[in-house]
Amino acid sequence: MTTKERQAKVYHADLWGLREDKYTWLSEHDWETSDWQKLHPHSEFYLFVPRDEAVLERYQKFIKVTEIFPVSSTGIKTHRDHFVIDFDRNTLKRRIQMFLDPGLPDDMVRTSFKLRDNRDWKMVDKRKSIQNDKAWDSKTVPYFYRPFDIRWLFYHYDAVDFGRENVMYHILHENIALVTCRQQKGVGFRHAFVTDVVGDGNAISLHTREYNCYFPLYLYITPEDTAGELSPASGLLRKTNLARELTATINRELTSEGKLTEKASDIDPRNILHYIYAVLYSIVYRERYAEFLRIDFPRVPFTKGVKLFQKLAALGERLVDLHLLRSSELDPPIARFQGEGDNRVQTGKKGLRYDAEAQRVYINEEQFFEGVPAEVWEYPIGGYQVCHKWLKDRKDRCLSLEEIKTYCRIVTALSKTIEIQADIDTLYPQVEKTLLPIHLESE
Repeated sequence: MTTKERQAKVYHADLWGLREDKYTWLSEHDWETSDWQKLHPHSEFYLFVPRDEAVLERYQKFIKVTEIFPVSSTGIKTHRDHFVIDFDRNTLKRRIQMFLDPGLPDDMVRTSFKLRDNRDWKMVDKRKSIQNDKAWDSKTVPYFYRPFDIRWLFYHYDAVDFGRENVMYHILHENIALVTCRQQKGVGFRHAFVTDVVGDGNAISLHTREYNCYFPLYLYITPEDTAGELSPASGLLRKTNLARELTATINRELTSEGKLTEKASDIDPRNILHYIYAVLYSIVYRERYAEFLRIDFPRVPFTKGVKLFQKLAALGERLVDLHLLRSSELDPPIARFQGEGDNRVQTGKKGLRYDAEAQRVYINEEQFFEGVPAEVWEYPIGGYQVCHKWLKDRKDRCLSLEEIKTYCRIVTALSKTIEIQADIDTLYPQVEKTLLPIHLESE
């Protein structure tokens, strides 16, 4: 018997409805009278459900982000966010100073900060270790905690359980990282963002199946490795975290004349990231490949059209600058803060709520942000409704002037994002008509 003759045949049938209706149907049918659909499961997932094979075949010609960026990692997991993370840097530093105070007994420290031991972290031992670190004060860094929500993290090896130092080290320096995830809880890909600081494992989604991965654009290297370039900001050597075959193909094919003639005409690695980001924000792309984006890291199609690449990269750059809140398009913001009060974010019926008719986001009975369209209020990034989540996380806090300005800029950034996504979708269909064949080998 040949291998082909030994292969099993796989069939699929669905039955939807109320339990009673299912029982009735099953009592009147059996496997011979069911409406079966023959499947052809194959690598890499061997799914036992129907899928559009033609769409899958096209999708698998794209390049997976884990192949584009050879070095990546999941985000930081502290296991004690309430202790090592704070909105205010000075508050966090004072907390750590108290933790390290040798005059305070261990039991008091444990109780005061609600610290619990686990398999890998014993408070007494870690406290002694951090006390011996004379440079602990330099370990407080900006932290990408949630979309548009940069807080402060005491980023010390003995304070967090999973610091992902092998990858986060590179993001501590001048850098930018793509943030996405391998799987989604349900159908609907919205899981792409960027950061220029180290970040949380749940930064864009809290669900365990949507744990976030970080793909830095640059890798910082030792002076002995002469293959790197000098970082303008840090003065350290770095190289791009992009597959060599990918950059070689793009630089060979995507120049104004279509052929690479000089090293100086190489495409900036940042533009490659910008192009990728634009594609990941295409609604056409997200909807067309929703089933596949749900089960694995996204794949990215590259165009061989020079002008098309440049246009998408320009739109991606605008998105990046908006999402890092550093774009000139954020001024003036479209939202304004109105009303008299103490700026406290309250909960309950008279607290945080949205008035769709007036396009207002109330933080308490008297104060509100106005000029917030419904599509902006509802806009999701990953698993979060951004405008609601940002304020909800600040319940019972009095917003500072800087936080009020930031929220107005977030509203503006999301409004501009929606506009740019429409522009991307006018271009994206041409990408799949002009695919650039790229064959990557293991580094």
